[in-house]
Amino acid sequence: MKEKEKAFSNIVKRCKNTIFTVCYLFSKDQEEANDLFQETLINLWRGFDSFQGKCDVKTWIWRVSFNTCISFDRKKKRSVETVPLNMDINLFTDTDDDTKQIQQLYRRINKLGMVDRAIILLWLENMSYEEIGQIIGISTKNVSVKLVRIKEQLKKMSND
Repeated sequence: MKEKEKAFSNIVKRCKNTIFTVCYLFSKDQEEANDLFQETLINLWRGFDSFQGKCDVKTWIWRVSFNTCISFDRKKKRSVETVPLNMDINLFTDTDDDTKQIQQLYRRINKLGMVDRAIILLWLENMSYEEIGQIIGISTKNVSVKLVRIKEQLKKMSND
């Protein structure tokens, strides 16, 4: 394996959970999450040569994943709606209480707008306000203000 391929493979192995988390939150089902994951990997590979290390690799991964999901969402809105194949089996279903709470949180987060969804997701990944601002393209102060508002929205959703 070439050096470039090894380096890319190592980055993907380290950050695959991050990539999948972003894809999962921007998709409506497992199949779409998998499609987004593959599309993100393609975009990461295409941009790998131009990544110059000016920011942390995780910041770059988030930015590419986020932009891929937004682009996918825009394309989806312009395309004809398809009906997914239902096989009446979900290998990813887990019934413990922690998983149910996480799924409930993700459902609420999915009701947020694209940018708000990305901000709260990055915050849940313990990224600093500065890193979140770099990824989203807003100031650190704006991240702080938006997070307060997003948290309030999520609290209101719990009372519905």
